[in-house]
Amino acid sequence: MDLRDFRAQLPPGGLWVFGYGSLMWSPGFAFRERALARLHGFHRALCILSTRYRGTARRPGLVMGLCQGGSCWGVAYRIAASHVATALKRLWHREMPRRVYRPLLVKVRLGRSQRSVQALAFIADPSHPAYVKELDLHGRARLVAQGIGERGHCVDYIRHTLDHMHEAGVRDPHLERVLRAALALRRLRR
Repeated sequence: MDLRDFRAQLPPGGLWVFGYGSLMWSPGFAFRERALARLHGFHRALCILSTRYRGTARRPGLVMGLCQGGSCWGVAYRIAASHVATALKRLWHREMPRRVYRPLLVKVRLGRSQRSVQALAFIADPSHPAYVKELDLHGRARLVAQGIGERGHCVDYIRHTLDHMHEAGVRDPHLERVLRAALALRRLRR
């Protein structure tokens, strides 16, 4: 979906955006409010080959996407109506150049309350060639260990994401195991 089509389906006013990876610690847009949030119906997964930000075509890294099923803690940002157009342009430039994600309005629950809002989330497209369907822990760790791209090392991407989750009192045991295994692989290569 292109940005014009997405904007056409938005109601007027402000916009919430749900971040579950680097958007949690590096949103790249102005926002009015930031809150811990939980999305039901999707889970965070290392499932996208990165050949730009966290890897190269020769040595891809692995980044996160939202996949069907389960739930996911992240951060929701409220963008003022006057900043929505600029924020969306930045998000499209960052998240949508390869169209590996589908932008979707989803319902997220803010904090540990019952307040819910509609938020933009970027859902992994399982039909995209960069989507990784089946990969064991070692395979994921290998890609994370080798990935270095325009925005840095893939292990730092995972580490920063986990650090921000831990600050919020949230854990992701699978992501933690992948990071430990990737760091062990990097030590072996030295």
